[in-house]
Amino acid sequence: MRSRVLSIVIAFLFAANINAQQAAKADSEYQIGATLYMQKAAEYRALAYQAFNLARWQLDADLDKKNVKKLPKAERSRPRAIVVDIDETVLDNSPAQAEQITKNIPFNLNDWYRWGEMRKAKAIPGSVEFLNYAVSKGIKVFYVSNRDEVQKQATMDNLKRAGFTDIGTENVLLRQKDDKGNSISTKTPRRDFVGEKYRIVFLIGDNLDDFSDVFERKSVADRFAETDKTKADWGKRWLVLPNAMYGTWENAIYEYGRLTDEQKEVMRAKALELP
Repeated sequence: MRSRVLSIVIAFLFAANINAQQAAKADSEYQIGATLYMQKAAEYRALAYQAFNLARWQLDADLDKKNVKKLPKAERSRPRAIVVDIDETVLDNSPAQAEQITKNIPFNLNDWYRWGEMRKAKAIPGSVEFLNYAVSKGIKVFYVSNRDEVQKQATMDNLKRAGFTDIGTENVLLRQKDDKGNSISTKTPRRDFVGEKYRIVFLIGDNLDDFSDVFERKSVADRFAETDKTKADWGKRWLVLPNAMYGTWENAIYEYGRLTDEQKEVMRAKALELP
C-alpha cells in the first residue's frame, strides 16, 4: 500500500513538473523577424546612424545658438543635458532576445539579470560617437532606464565597455521603488530631476514612454493621436530609435492585459489591417 501511494505521489510530482515546464514555455517564434532585422539588416544600422547624425546636427545648431534665440533668457545660460534611454537606444540586447526565442522561454528577470551581468551588450550603431561628441562639448548625458537598481554596477560597466565616457552613479538613473516597494516605471520624475538643473536639449529613446507621460498606457489609437499632436517635436527635441522586438507598442495591442500566448496571438491577428 505504502509503495503504491509513493508511486502515485511521484507520478503526481512528475506531472506537475511537466506542467510547470510547459507553462514556462513561450511562443516567441513570431519575434524572429524583428530580432533578425535588428541583427542582420543594414537598413536597421542606417536608421540608427540617421538618428544620431540628426542628433549631432541639432546639437551643433544649439551650440551655435541657432536654436537658442527663442528661449527665455533664463534658459539660455543653463547647462545643457541630453537624456537617453539605454536598452535598444544605446545598448543592443538582441542576443538576449534571440536566446529566449531559441529556448522558447518568456521574458523573466533571472535571465535578464544574467544577461546584464555578462556586460556583453554592444553599442547601437552611431550612439558612442554621438554621445562622446556631446560630452566633449560639455554636455551632460543622463542615462534614464527602467532597468532595476540592482543592475546599476553591471549597467555602468557595460556602458563603459561599449565605449561610452562620463559614466557614473549620478547620471545613470535606473528605476526606483515607492514606499510600498512597488517599482516606479514612469520616467517623468527622473526627467524632471534632470530638468531642475539642466536645460534638456533633447531626449532619445526607442519607446514613446521615453519622451513624455502623455503616451503612457494609452490605446493604439490614442498613441497615434498623441504622436500626431507632437509631430513637430520628432527630429528636433525628441529622437526615436526603431525597436520592433518589444515595447509599449505591443502592450497597447494587448490592451495592457495579462494574456496567455494564445490570447496574444489572437490579438495580434485581429490588429492586422487587411485590404
